[in-house]
Amino acid sequence: MLHTAQPALNPAQLHFLQTLSFVKTEKTLNELKQIVSDFYYKQFTEQTNKWWDENNMTDEKLGEMLDTHYRTPYK
Repeated sequence: MLHTAQPALNPAQLHFLQTLSFVKTEKTLNELKQIVSDFYYKQFTEQTNKWWDENNMTDEKLGEMLDTHYRTPYK
């Protein structure tokens, strides 16, 4: 059976590389970096808020979690 080599980049990565080929200035690169950063910040915030709501979190519960040691005790 012959094994074919898998492409090193997935379609999303290839699309990003093609988009980056249009970046000609430092200013444009910085703007694009900010857009990507804002995207991931939004995703993180949405997921965090969803987790907070699904777990009926409160500031008190969060404080308890921060004070709890979850590591296995050493013997």
